Amino acid sequence: MQTLVGSAICCGTHNYQVSMQSTHDIIRISPSEVDIADADAITPIYVSKGGFPKAPWYANFDVDGHKTLFSTTDSEFRAPRAKAVMPLFSTKSIRDNETLLYGCVVNMARRMKEEAEDSKPVDCLNLARSLALDAISTHLFRENYNGTLEKGERLSASAFVDAFVAVGRFFYLPNTAFIWISWLMEKFVSDLNTKNSIKLVDQFVDNLVESTPKESQNYPGRLLNMGFSRSEVKSACKDLMFAGTDSTGMNLATILRYLVLCPEKYDILRTEIMDNMNSPDKQEIQGLPYLSAVVKEGLRISMANPTRLPHVVPTTGWTFKSTYFPVGSIVGCSAYELHFNSEVFPNPHDFQPERWLEGNVTPEANKYWFAFGAGSRACIARNLATVELFMAVEKLVESDVLRGAKHR
Repeated sequence: MQTLVGSAICCGTHNYQVSMQSTHDIIRISPSEVDIADADAITPIYVSKGGFPKAPWYANFDVDGHKTLFSTTDSEFRAPRAKAVMPLFSTKSIRDNETLLYGCVVNMARRMKEEAEDSKPVDCLNLARSLALDAISTHLFRENYNGTLEKGERLSASAFVDAFVAVGRFFYLPNTAFIWISWLMEKFVSDLNTKNSIKLVDQFVDNLVESTPKESQNYPGRLLNMGFSRSEVKSACKDLMFAGTDSTGMNLATILRYLVLCPEKYDILRTEIMDNMNSPDKQEIQGLPYLSAVVKEGLRISMANPTRLPHVVPTTGWTFKSTYFPVGSIVGCSAYELHFNSEVFPNPHDFQPERWLEGNVTPEANKYWFAFGAGSRACIARNLATVELFMAVEKLVESDVLRGAKHR
């Protein structure tokens, strides 16, 4: 057995990956922090007995002074809130709302077609974000944000989302330092567009929560019914709007990009979708093998959250494959390292849906797929996010709006 000693600081993803390979998938990145690029570490860190506690840095993602389902490190704080809203993320709840969700997708496809007919570049990320926000608000809030119907070049909530993304680069700073940097950025870097975007989102959330009765079964209503303050509920809604818009928007835009870059894969996918649409025994879209492979490969490459998800080694300490980590050590895995492991995913930067088809997919590939995290603290909205991708890709490919598109 060896105890982790020494330290290393790596700058740049290339050097970082080289270091990971040279140290048998374990690298010490600060005196008490370790990144592990071995999927065997996922279960003990995130799954077994509820996983290790979250690291204190998650407090850097508090919203308006409130803990959220993502940022809290306290399982007793999280449990009643998660229990209140969990039914909204169930397969049944999503299926019951399928018609309205498809309506959001149809709006996006229509707008993409209109913009393409203008012979101007189409911002797929902007449209993907618009759809993601519409789907979240339609399903969870029962009030459509209608981002896909906006006529501007940029979604009105995008600058709000980008503001969250911008401070995310400082995630690993101590909370006091993070607060100071956030204040400095807001005071000296924030522009009028960002301030207006944040104001629009605040107005949307304020109107939503203030008009929601406690007996309502939407997301804010379920939290209000549990006795949580309107201020906290508003922060929870804003957290959803940021996370769902950024992650699903990026995931969908990534898939669309690769379908444009790989027309032969687009043709295979379209044949499958059209055959299913015209079949008397039409399958559920999540049962279509090539569509499923496209979505899974898109999630592998896009990585909604590519960074390390840090948790704290408990009082018993932890031994992982002959390496001992003392109590208080910060350990975690990242989708970036797991998803681009060339031994598990040959040519890892290539878009190859075929690697997920029956007969091709390996147990190691499934084990290393970490798109939504793992365990009790995995992404609570993963079912909804996945369905959004299936619906969007199905309808956009069915409409054939991507045919002949060029990547710029």
